[in-house]
Amino acid sequence: MARPREKTLVTRLADAGEEAIQRLGGAPGGDRLLGAVNSLRERMDDMQKRMRSIATIEKQLATIERRLDKLEGKSTSSRSRSTTRKASSSSRKKTT
Repeated sequence: MARPREKTLVTRLADAGEEAIQRLGGAPGGDRLLGAVNSLRERMDDMQKRMRSIATIEKQLATIERRLDKLEGKSTSSRSRSTTRKASSSSRKKTT
């Protein structure tokens, strides 16, 4: 005979989450809480989309900087230039 299948941890958590949401919906002020949570979810989705676009822009910028370095005939990368700038500004702070 086939035994009834035990609920996995994920299934039990999902069931508990659904029950909690139903209870919150029935509680006074619960609809406001659920509205705020949904609003937060939408804002997080928007933020994630923006962060992905920033990563794409950074990759494009790195490619453009490499091309510019080749055109200028420099063999140094943009990272080494920014490190040099930071070192020179920190040395100025020490002498002041």
